[in-house]
Amino acid sequence: MEFNKTSQQKLKLSLLATAMVLALSACDGDDGTDGLNGVDGTDGAPGQDGSPGFASATFLVANNGDDNRNTVTSIDQNANVLSTVTTGANEGIVFTQSGSLVQAGDSDLPLLRTLCNFEAQADYMMNAGHEITGATTGLVNPKGIAFAENAGLVMVADFNGQKVSVFGGQAAGNVAPIAEIMTSAKPWDVAYDEQSDRLFVALTDGTLALYDNVAGSDFAPTVMRSVVPSDADGNQISINLHGIVYEPMSNRMLLSDVGDAAIADDGQIFVLENISSADGAVVPSRVIGGASTQLGNPVDIVLTGSDLRVAEKSNDAILVFSNIFNGASGDVAPTLSTPSVKPESLAELTQLNEMKDASDDGITTMPIMGLSVSSNPASEGATTGQVAQYSAVLSSELSTFDAGISIESAAFTASGDGVITFDDVDSSTGGLLVINRLKTMRDGMTYSDSYDHMIMGSDTGLIAPKGLDIASEAGVVFVADVNEATPAVRVFSPCASGNVAPLLTLEAANGARPWDVDYDPSTDSAYLALTNGSVAVFEEVMRKMESGETVITGEDRLIVPASGGTAFAAPTNIHGIDYDSQSDSLVISDVGSAADATDGKLYVIPGAGNANGITDVSVNIAGPNSMLGNPVDLMLSNGHVYVAEKSNGMILRFDNILNVTSGDIAPTFSMMYPAPESVNVLTVD
Repeated sequence: MEFNKTSQQKLKLSLLATAMVLALSACDGDDGTDGLNGVDGTDGAPGQDGSPGFASATFLVANNGDDNRNTVTSIDQNANVLSTVTTGANEGIVFTQSGSLVQAGDSDLPLLRTLCNFEAQADYMMNAGHEITGATTGLVNPKGIAFAENAGLVMVADFNGQKVSVFGGQAAGNVAPIAEIMTSAKPWDVAYDEQSDRLFVALTDGTLALYDNVAGSDFAPTVMRSVVPSDADGNQISINLHGIVYEPMSNRMLLSDVGDAAIADDGQIFVLENISSADGAVVPSRVIGGASTQLGNPVDIVLTGSDLRVAEKSNDAILVFSNIFNGASGDVAPTLSTPSVKPESLAELTQLNEMKDASDDGITTMPIMGLSVSSNPASEGATTGQVAQYSAVLSSELSTFDAGISIESAAFTASGDGVITFDDVDSSTGGLLVINRLKTMRDGMTYSDSYDHMIMGSDTGLIAPKGLDIASEAGVVFVADVNEATPAVRVFSPCASGNVAPLLTLEAANGARPWDVDYDPSTDSAYLALTNGSVAVFEEVMRKMESGETVITGEDRLIVPASGGTAFAAPTNIHGIDYDSQSDSLVISDVGSAADATDGKLYVIPGAGNANGITDVSVNIAGPNSMLGNPVDLMLSNGHVYVAEKSNGMILRFDNILNVTSGDIAPTFSMMYPAPESVNVLTVD
């Protein structure tokens, strides 16, 4: 499971391709100019106690005082405290577009800690987060951090390590970094422009380091430009840079300077123009400093529109400077100053886009980027452990990933990370692989601890996990464990790592064994495909979990597929399952006898949201033309159903599945693929 040079080259090409596409909608970083003024925004919320009326927003403050260290406080736009969470870390923070808080810490052991689904968190819990720590990480004093959203990379300024370390967003434990970029002086904070692949590093000798072609050089950039904030005569005016913000649309850089850390009135703020092409001495377009500014040790900054918020550590305050890009330099008082004990880092709690999973919308027409298939041959072969991507009409292979071990099923989060089930028959243990950006960035690569992590161990209860379904909005993955002794669907946070207990366990009545599961967020219901030929439905699943339940025994409804009011005769063995709330239809596959490569079936059950007991199917596809033998998994998309047909080594697509006439129907498209175990449609974001 080593990360090699070829893998780095593959990531480089993927990153550059992504950057080229995104750059079409962005300003040219090297020739950035001021954009046109936007229209006036809506009136801000009224200020409290005479404070200005800023637009409503929520910010996060990492605290680092004697009594509040290792906590993060949520504040409103006027710095009024909303809540506080114990994170166990005390340095730089970043809030990701998938709703995770990533934080550096050096109050005890150096670490990087991730709290997923942060807005729903209380304090840091191992079963809802993970951390990077230990000697192998090379971390010494991690401070400011940046997160590359497309590639899912964490970049951290390691102060006494005098370097920037790069890790995958799903890396966990005592793992080596993907790369270390050495710096000319001790760094405090970083900013990364993913579109132009450019890294900015605030150094404590008062200089700003710029690295071009960072990912494109396999994280070994050969050229470093040093920008020095200077006066008109070329004399350096910066002393000890800390906070850093890059504004790509206008190609501007904001920097905070703490000066002498022992002096509480010598802090400064610099605004630098055309920064992407800058080199050497640069005269700031604006410099703010002096007694009225209250700047002593401005250790971090965050920009919202044209409002700059400052974590002022020595003077115990959150400062706001409005209209930061305009106005005269000099001793400018902040627009707002609010007491805050030893603030260390700031981040805005941004509004998240709806995280809709592809499996939750089966009939709406939408563009798809391809089809993901996992391979699970009975004996080791060329495709063992492979997750491949194919075109929507099954005509060409687009990418491959090697998990490095024999695997079962694969599914994807809304942010593009992969979750893969695996089991070891010899040791009767199973687990999950959580793969950083499997959907878009890992072509030709293999599992790597520097990018990815595992969930496994006795506390997980996982023995023979098979199918799975991800609920990205809730931040959980449902895993069907078909083992004979303790069969159940177990629910985990894919953010968790190592030997962690499930957040929730769903146990079907009478020891029934689930092969697959589909969770519907619109109705908060989980549909379990049982090997006894029926479907168990658990309702109010997340509500019960959030109310404190950890085990739910016995389903609310049991659906038994039937024809003419009579249940289908044995052998029946439901495997693949997908519920579509828009049509209220349940699409399931029946492998029949696992030893028979001709008796597979596809069913559609209408009105599944209220179905209970013996329920007639509206579609029943079976027979030699269908090529269904052991259809172990399926997924509904654009009204078509994709099927992993394992015994016959095929991927099948049946179009307009909800409305076809029952019978021995040939698939609309098909292709050969060795022992497919799971199939997932990948939508275009």
